Amino acid sequence: MSDTTELASPPIEPATAGAPGTFNEMGEYTPQQITSDDLGGMSLEDAIAGTIVLFEDGDIVKGTVVKVDKDEVLLDIGFKSEGVIPSRELSIRNDAHPSEIVSLGEEIEALVLQKEDKEGRLVLSKKRAQYERAWGTIEQIKEAEGIVKGPVIEVVKGGLILDIGLRGFLPASLVELRRVRDLQPYVGRTLEAKIIELDRNRNNVVLSRRAWLEETQKEQRDEFLANLKVGEVRSGVVSSIVNFGAFVDIGGMDGLIHVSELSWKH
Repeated sequence: MSDTTELASPPIEPATAGAPGTFNEMGEYTPQQITSDDLGGMSLEDAIAGTIVLFEDGDIVKGTVVKVDKDEVLLDIGFKSEGVIPSRELSIRNDAHPSEIVSLGEEIEALVLQKEDKEGRLVLSKKRAQYERAWGTIEQIKEAEGIVKGPVIEVVKGGLILDIGLRGFLPASLVELRRVRDLQPYVGRTLEAKIIELDRNRNNVVLSRRAWLEETQKEQRDEFLANLKVGEVRSGVVSSIVNFGAFVDIGGMDGLIHVSELSWKH
């Protein structure tokens, strides 16, 4: 079927009565030829141009992934040519292969970076479209004092980076209820956290998992304390040692054993 015929009419089932075109004895379909009358006096170029959606830099467009390789992803967005997303514009995860981010046939959003490169293609960015969407969502979550959730993608100086649609910084001191020395095991884990600082102008999002843990464990602690009785024996794990004694995790909260109560011997 010629390109001209495809522009003239939608796909037609062979069994459709009165369909334009003819079938031969072998059941082969010959489409109706398009004439200038069918185009209403327009040239073929004008007819094609009329089907093309125009985009501006900064627009967010939606399209279908039609090709994925290590350097770029091609997106069918109904333009005169496919849109191209360079691999660096796919995700905030710098070490991820494009095939880990998108798949063939997937429908995604992307932001227009450049209306036309040297090959006449729209240059797009998936991560910047995601960034724009994420900021609006995150501002609403912060206002509602809600939580965000995302995988840990990187260990940096002083903490972790979470992918929450943009890069969220989780300080090491706020990862757990107690400070964690080795952060590497958290990479790849999905964590929940509260937003404690938000500055769009500086692209700054600071998170606290400790605040979320404290909030979610309050009910558990209240129940634990209600069931705790003076004089009963509990086993636990020493969580830290200080000059005046030792803190012990007894399965719900930390208890302090004063140095004078650690042993009968001084």
